Amino acid sequence: MNSELYLSDLEAKPESLATLAGVLRAEDPFAGLPRDVRRVLFLGMGSSRYAAGVAALRLRAAGVDAHAEYASAAASFPPAAGTLVIPISATGTSRETLDATARYTGGAAFLAALTNRPGSPLAEAADLVVPMHAGEERGGVACRTFQHTLALLLALEARLTGRDRDVPALLDKTAQATADLLDRRDEWLPPAIELLDGPHGVYTIAPAERLSSAEQSALMFREGPRRPADACESGDWSHVDVYLTKTLDYRALLFPGSRYDDQALDWVRERGSTVVAVGAAVKDAAAVIRYAHDDDPDVALLTETLVAELVAATWWD
Repeated sequence: MNSELYLSDLEAKPESLATLAGVLRAEDPFAGLPRDVRRVLFLGMGSSRYAAGVAALRLRAAGVDAHAEYASAAASFPPAAGTLVIPISATGTSRETLDATARYTGGAAFLAALTNRPGSPLAEAADLVVPMHAGEERGGVACRTFQHTLALLLALEARLTGRDRDVPALLDKTAQATADLLDRRDEWLPPAIELLDGPHGVYTIAPAERLSSAEQSALMFREGPRRPADACESGDWSHVDVYLTKTLDYRALLFPGSRYDDQALDWVRERGSTVVAVGAAVKDAAAVIRYAHDDDPDVALLTETLVAELVAATWWD
């Protein structure tokens, strides 16, 4: 991994998103899916699983039987007709994902692989290959591929549910939001770095509908600069993480939007913890980072992890 190249990967996000938007305008990458899909099973690890978890939740909310599984699980749903299995791996070489995929190869289930390397072993095992079109991540960290995975899973959602959503237009807005954060980083990044730089790590909080933002952000702090970091869902925070505010110098990166934000923030205020909010005003937050189109939850889903990625890039350097 390389910190300078990682930063370059982040700076290339707007251009990469524009490329993906163009691809989606030209063709539907999921056009080859079977018509009779009764169950969707996502398989992945790390960033891939984070994105899949959000996608599965959205599909269930729309009435689709969908599940996101750790690829490392010893077993999951058996192969069956009507089951759409979507293994996700940016490199197409994740051992766990390849092992899980092997259980469905040549069976009744349909395999649609989501990967950034169409010639990878994962692609070779699939009935349909959906390229991420994220370009080479020379820094060695999944950042653009994570963003593109989420975008493509939104396109899958639109196809499976018949939802009238212009995903390329969403990607145009996301590119603008991403560029806005990059262009104005001299304004918001230094105070964010100072506020989050505590002795006990960083804690990231997001609603269930965007939990991937908290999970990916915490991973970025661990993977690059090797800082302690952990993610928590906003409502669950009051049941599992609240205890840390009593004994630690608690520094949180909050992605607002949950109806349970205030419940968590009451404890944060009472115990004098530090919160940096991203995308919306939060009472008593030490800092609030806004960006273009941050009132659109889908833009937020695709954009907001850039804050943590840029903080991590600075600490890593």
